[in-house]
Amino acid sequence: MNLSHDLSALEETVKRCHALVPVVEAAGRALAERVKAGSKVLVCGNGGSAADAMHLAEEMTGRYRGNRKALPALSLSADGTALTCISNDWSFEDVFSRQVEAFGQAGDVLVVFSTSGKSPNILKALEVAKSRKLLTLGALGKGGGPAQKLCDHPIVVPSDDTSRIQEIHGWIIHAWLECVEALAVGKS
Repeated sequence: MNLSHDLSALEETVKRCHALVPVVEAAGRALAERVKAGSKVLVCGNGGSAADAMHLAEEMTGRYRGNRKALPALSLSADGTALTCISNDWSFEDVFSRQVEAFGQAGDVLVVFSTSGKSPNILKALEVAKSRKLLTLGALGKGGGPAQKLCDHPIVVPSDDTSRIQEIHGWIIHAWLECVEALAVGKS
């Protein structure tokens, strides 16, 4: 165990991520525009990325920095009954795409979190979102994988280390929330 090394690795990743600020902001502005227009936000991910999906959704429906109206966001990773039903009756590859099909309408937003950009269920969700004319944002890593090409706004963390990627995804969540609260809603 070398915690000092881990912290140094995080610092190096953060330095490399300064170049991402304009693309993170552009994605945040696009997200804010859709939220301001009344669109809902669907979010998904697997494992630790599922926790990131839930984090973004709960901050939108609850609050981030201050009191404001609730915003329509739904984590597709959170409903255990939907996940197990769809996995059992269809396949695990369909767990998110079936929900995008059920809830996504033209103009809505799908946000995906994937440290590899290669998860079949994420890719299928993005494909369905594109076919239904949803805006797609991706918080990705490890070069972005095939998901990068399916996202209108891919944010690829410049790292192959899952831990570092997830740490930066946490910053991206908060950056996007800053954009939404500054541009889409007023404080109450």
